Amino acid sequence: MSTDEKVFLPPEEQIQPSGIKVKLTHFYSRVLSIFKLFLGLFLLLFVYATSVSFLNEANTIDQGVRQYFFFGITAFLALYLFVWEPQIVYAKGQKLLQKIFSFFAPLVKVAPYLLPVYTIVLFAVYLVYALFDRSSGSLSYFMLLWGFTFALHLVFSAKSLRSRQSDFLKANYIFSFSFIYVINICIIAFGFSLAFDKFSFVDFCNYSSKLVSEIMRVLYRQMFM
Repeated sequence: MSTDEKVFLPPEEQIQPSGIKVKLTHFYSRVLSIFKLFLGLFLLLFVYATSVSFLNEANTIDQGVRQYFFFGITAFLALYLFVWEPQIVYAKGQKLLQKIFSFFAPLVKVAPYLLPVYTIVLFAVYLVYALFDRSSGSLSYFMLLWGFTFALHLVFSAKSLRSRQSDFLKANYIFSFSFIYVINICIIAFGFSLAFDKFSFVDFCNYSSKLVSEIMRVLYRQMFM
């Protein structure tokens, strides 16, 4: 073969990262996953605290109306598990949020997961509707829809995140979904504070923070005292 002839190698053989660089990248990825796992586990405290606080504050709502919210959640789960997965409904909501936040690129990626668009729209519709009719009958229907859309957003956000996360500890998934859940519970609590006079968003936040503080205090005593 002439020395002037060029030898063409496949792209993967032309440039190969050094073994040290690959190991460092792999090590960094593992460390980052462990760090996110600890953050995710820490956020689980807020998942628990906000859930308990929400249920506690929801007791201020008349039981006859309150139960429709949980009926809505149950109705979605029954539909999702046994009849049909309304993925297309969730996807259309994500596209709507992407258009709304198209002016700011970071929000385009985050907002569809963080914000339950249908639930927020329904809260806005109810606030207008309540100017003319605040009867418990109409409110029950809205509670049913709020529960249904709330469950829809959480289930499909979890499903979408799970399919995207590939780290060995699922740390990204635990962290991301815990954060999304806390934000969504806060949105629901804020909406309820607008719809119901006795439901206090301030009390919800205070009780949540109090629970987190108490749990952290107990954990600290168990570990270091």
